[in-house]
Amino acid sequence: MNVPLWVWLATLAVVVGMLVFDFVGHARDPHEPTLRESAIWSAGYIAVALLFGVGVGVFSGWQYGGEYMAGWLTEKALSVDNLFVFLLIMTSFAVPKVHQQKVLLIGIAIAIVMRGAFIAVGAVIIEQFVAVFYLFAIILFWLAWSQIREAMSSDDHEQADAGDSKLIRLVRKVLPTSTEYDGAKLVTRIDGKRLLTPMALVIVAIGLTDLLFAFDSIPAIFGLTQEPFLVFTANAFALLGLRQLYFLIGGLLERLIYLAHGLSVILAFIGVKLTLHALHENNVPFINGGQPVPVPEVPIWLSLLVITGTIAVAAVASLVMSRRRAAAAPASPEVAGSDTDDARDGTADAGQIPSTTRATEK
Repeated sequence: MNVPLWVWLATLAVVVGMLVFDFVGHARDPHEPTLRESAIWSAGYIAVALLFGVGVGVFSGWQYGGEYMAGWLTEKALSVDNLFVFLLIMTSFAVPKVHQQKVLLIGIAIAIVMRGAFIAVGAVIIEQFVAVFYLFAIILFWLAWSQIREAMSSDDHEQADAGDSKLIRLVRKVLPTSTEYDGAKLVTRIDGKRLLTPMALVIVAIGLTDLLFAFDSIPAIFGLTQEPFLVFTANAFALLGLRQLYFLIGGLLERLIYLAHGLSVILAFIGVKLTLHALHENNVPFINGGQPVPVPEVPIWLSLLVITGTIAVAAVASLVMSRRRAAAAPASPEVAGSDTDDARDGTADAGQIPSTTRATEK
């Protein structure tokens, strides 16, 4: 796929423009998006991503268009799973909802930059060393096993405390940090001293999380297409609109109990696809004497079918099981009332770090 420089520049300009538009919109009117607003904007971003895929198919062929679509769907599914961790971080640091948009936007910008760097390095390595496909396949198999093991063993999303991580504790010891938010500021002044606010620590946590996410998303997308332009655009358009998606499906995240299972199937499938591709292009001396192995390769239409089918099955199964659990264990009026009071208390203290996090500072 020969992509002219002007197409790269135009695409980068569109991505940066969409990010700037989001930042300007948030800075002008910081607020917690309504469900209707989030739904409209999420649909808009998805429409842009799909139209881009159609454009790739029309101008470069539907083989490339299909590769982009498969990559975008996979990255979108992985980004939804990542929202669990974002929700953890927001809850752990008690980020006021009116400022959560800013945190997400900065996180998205960091993710796009980091993934762009990973993609550039990955493309160069793949071009020089076909054996890297074997490494990517191993990584994907390990990630698939990790996903299913965590899903089967415990609800890590509920138990982890991002605000009490070792790195955050180290940052608190090295850099003076306040215990309360000062709007959306990253630095505040208390008694004449300049201190980092909890918002700065949230950004650090989000940035580190994005770095970890790149390790599973980049091998996965390279398993579907080796075209750097498609890899980058699939990642960028999957991340754009993540802010609106966060507020749109925030209440559904806890109900998507089988999402991790579905992602493990997708990652394992792409691992198999990568292995077959590596064997087909093989030049590793100790495998078949360094000659290509005559194995079938997975067509892109089958990749699309498996990815979309797995996501659909995982989503439907999750919602059905969540409804069954809710029907089997209805909340009593007393418990519901207590939960409501707790929620109100939590809202009132949203400008402060939770007590468990504050204790870390002492």
